[in-house]
Amino acid sequence: MCHALEQDPRFFTLLLQIDRELAALTQAGGCACSGRLHCADYPRKPRGVAAEWRAGFERRFSFCCSVCRKRTTAESVRFLGRRVYLALVVVLSSSRHAGSNSGAAAVRCAVAVPLRTLERWRSWWQEAFIATPLWRGAGGSFMPPLDAVGLPANLLERFVGDAVARLSGLLRWLGPLTVRAADLAAELTAEHAA
Repeated sequence: MCHALEQDPRFFTLLLQIDRELAALTQAGGCACSGRLHCADYPRKPRGVAAEWRAGFERRFSFCCSVCRKRTTAESVRFLGRRVYLALVVVLSSSRHAGSNSGAAAVRCAVAVPLRTLERWRSWWQEAFIATPLWRGAGGSFMPPLDAVGLPANLLERFVGDAVARLSGLLRWLGPLTVRAADLAAELTAEHAA
């Protein structure tokens, strides 16, 4: 379904634009201590991005408070936590892999993801992901309920629109998983206090 997106320069531009918007919102929100957030991006060496687009994906948008010096990292649609592969590669490769060893070789060749990594990702989707606060809080809103064995393919199918809208929608939905748990907890506390 989305294989062409892995090679589409417009999709990479869209992801970078979304991340810039998320970073601007994070910076405008300031620090919990009321300090200003200054740019403190950190380098990344992402896998799964074409060489001509690598420059736009070599930095993760992050900030440092002018008062308490605490780091605040913006949510991202380009990166899924600390994984070295782009989020879109993790989602699409995991969707294609879908637990089938026969499909694994084809996936490995298409995106150069080792089989052990695909197996680790499958385990993450079926065990760690379903234990996250994001899934436990919002996963039940999908009707009919999603089976963990089919993640993330069955989750991707629940988003509407063309391939770009569905994948970017899922990546946005996964956004809370892309920041540290401490940052997320502070954000949730601030929302409940307001």
